Amino acid sequence: MKSKVVPLRIPENLDELAALTAQEEHTDKATALRQWLHRGATQYVLKLVGEGRISMGRAAELLDLTVYDLLHQTEIQGIELGATKEQRRRARALASKLAQD
Repeated sequence: MKSKVVPLRIPENLDELAALTAQEEHTDKATALRQWLHRGATQYVLKLVGEGRISMGRAAELLDLTVYDLLHQTEIQGIELGATKEQRRRARALASKLAQD
């Protein structure tokens, strides 16, 4: 994956928190910030997939994961893909009604 340098201003309290995270995780502050950014991006992309706004393939591409890894992440985050139980129930009810007509 290619990297890009991006100038970024962050509040001082987040800088302090990043330093604390780096110290606890035995890494540097820049790595801690990148990890936060990646976690946030992952959650956002999984939310978009769950809402049906982007495809699994596109999400996997954006996160540099396989589709299988992405499916595993949705399970970990508790994100349901596809129709919800309520949507399936309503679809069955509608199909039964239409079959009777």
